[in-house]
Amino acid sequence: MKKLTFIAIGIIMITIIATQIPAKAGNSTKNSGIQFNTGTWSQVLALAKKENKPVFLDVSASWCVYCKRMKSTVFTDVDVAEYYNSTFINVSVDPEKGEGIQLTQKYGVTGYPAYIFINPDGSVATQSGGYQNKEEFLNTGKNATKK
Repeated sequence: MKKLTFIAIGIIMITIIATQIPAKAGNSTKNSGIQFNTGTWSQVLALAKKENKPVFLDVSASWCVYCKRMKSTVFTDVDVAEYYNSTFINVSVDPEKGEGIQLTQKYGVTGYPAYIFINPDGSVATQSGGYQNKEEFLNTGKNATKK
């Protein structure tokens, strides 16, 4: 009985250690996708002014299939994340919660996902939305900085 208990504890320990190894390797990657700022909207605008960077505002509903698809495939792409993280102050809001409700009304969002690009001075540079593949989404961001 003691041998069986010892073997069971050994298997549990090995399992725990084995599950931790991939998690540590995953955390060591330089890029895990677009990094979204979690501050208030006024804090985000102040940061945009301070850093002289435009804001990328993602408006995504929790039930929206295309929003989830963008977040799981396009927002996690290394090239997309690198460009958006270096170029914009990124913010994601839920249009049905908190400040997302007011921002959705303020910017006239009628469908999801919606992408609003805001200049450091607070004016809107451009808006777009819907599912976009990696190349389209990169071009959307690049075009937003040209205006």
